Amino acid sequence: MSSDAGTLTLVGVVHDHPASTYRVRQVVKELDPEVIALELPPISIPLFKQYANTERCPPVFGGEMSAAIQAAATGTIVGIDRPTGGFFQRLGRNLLRERPSLQTVRNVVSGTVKTTKHAVTCRAAAAVGARTSIRLEVDSPVSHDIGWADAPDDQARDERKQVRRSQSFMNAFRTASRSQASRLEDVAREEEMTARLLQLREDGDTVAVVGIDHLDSIAERLNSVGESASSDGVCER
Repeated sequence: MSSDAGTLTLVGVVHDHPASTYRVRQVVKELDPEVIALELPPISIPLFKQYANTERCPPVFGGEMSAAIQAAATGTIVGIDRPTGGFFQRLGRNLLRERPSLQTVRNVVSGTVKTTKHAVTCRAAAAVGARTSIRLEVDSPVSHDIGWADAPDDQARDERKQVRRSQSFMNAFRTASRSQASRLEDVAREEEMTARLLQLREDGDTVAVVGIDHLDSIAERLNSVGESASSDGVCER
């Protein structure tokens, strides 16, 4: 890794939460990075750029991802999530190494087909938006008990509650023998996102926006290659 590589800042988010969206905007505006890496498929980036191209702040569609794009001054916008060639290669290697049951393999294939179809749908929606003034909402936003009109302290308190709930759910899920197919897919995703971030920081300072459930794993993987990263809502190397 070159000595003149840029810094890498990880921003963990609760998807579509107003506190997370605000934090993402502030981090991107204050750091003004050369690269903004988003937990999105690369082929869906054009759609989220269209969502961000509005006078509404934050944008109506796209949650914290389109908010990050809107807040960017000149940075390059990059999607780092599956489906990508690197993801499929890592997933294939993991399947060969673990040799799961045929049913698990079928479940993995079913999951990857579903996410690939969704990414293609995003690209198709972007093509429609490029030719018309129509903005197609591909995903329904996650509903939360709090909104932009609520006090900032209340938003932050609710976000922390959501994080604790998510962590409790994930811990219970692991205890209950989490689906091997889901685990294999998530491992391949996090391996590939980590590898992409290490590549991207060679281009300069990078801010990465990822779901809070992936934050610790990505930070640990970065630590494993000798990089210092914490697992807070925002962590900087």
